[in-house]
Amino acid sequence: MLSAKSLFQEILDNDESFRLFCSIAASGESQGGWENARIAALVPDSERSLAPKITRHGADEDKHGRIFNALMKKRGLDPVPVPPETDYTMLLETNGIGLAHDKLKRDEPLTVQDIVTYLAHSRVTEQRASEEMELLRKHFADHPDLGRAVKMISNDEDNHLAYCHEELLRFAHAGHGRAIQRTLRECALAEIRIYRDVSLAVMSHMGRILGWPKPKAALLAAGIHAMYAYERIAGWRRMVSLKMPERRDALGGPATSAPEFA
Repeated sequence: MLSAKSLFQEILDNDESFRLFCSIAASGESQGGWENARIAALVPDSERSLAPKITRHGADEDKHGRIFNALMKKRGLDPVPVPPETDYTMLLETNGIGLAHDKLKRDEPLTVQDIVTYLAHSRVTEQRASEEMELLRKHFADHPDLGRAVKMISNDEDNHLAYCHEELLRFAHAGHGRAIQRTLRECALAEIRIYRDVSLAVMSHMGRILGWPKPKAALLAAGIHAMYAYERIAGWRRMVSLKMPERRDALGGPATSAPEFA
C-alpha cells in the first residue's frame, strides 16, 4: 500500500535519496536563517521590539539546517547540490513572495509594510512547514535516528506559526488588516503552486534514484496534482486565517540549542 509513511521510509532507507532529502531541507532552512537575520538587522525603529523574535526565528532555522546536515554526517554522507527546480525557498523569492534578496542585501531600513509582508509570507510558509513536520512526527517520532530531530523541529515550526499569528493580529489591530489579508491571499495562492511544482520535481528525482516503476511515479504525480486542485479550490484558506494562538509570545526567549546534533 502506498502511504506517506511507506514512501518516506523508502526514501529514508536509501542513502542517495536520504542524502538528497536532507540536502534540500538543510539548504532551505539555512536560507531561511539568512533571510531572518537580515530582516532582524533592518527592522525599522518603530518595530525594534520585534528584532529579537526575528533573530530567534532565524536562529531556529539555522539550527534546523545543522540538524539535517548532522543526520547525513551520522550516516557518513556528504550534502549534494540542490537541483534548482527543488529549491522551494529560492523559487518563492524568485516569484516575488516575501522580501526580495536585493532589498535584504542593502543596508537600508525596512518599512513597516515590509515587516507586514515578511510576517504574511512566514504565516503561509510556516503553515506548510508545521503540517509537514507534524506528519513526520506522527510516523517517525520514535525512530532511533530521526525521532529526536523530528520532534524538535516540529515544535519549533509550531512556535514560528504561533508567532506569525500573534504578530499579524497585532498589526491588523493597528490598521493593517486589509493589506495583511491581500498579502496573505497572494502568498498562499503562489505558495500552493510552487509547492506543487517542487513536490513533482522532488518525486521525479526520488523516482530515478529509487527506480520507481512508471505506474507508481504516475500515481504519486496524480496525488500531487489532486492535492493542488483541492488547495486551489479551498485548501489555501487555511493559510490565510488568523486567530490568537494558544502559545503566546512563542519566540520571546532565546533559541534552544541542539547539542546532540552538533
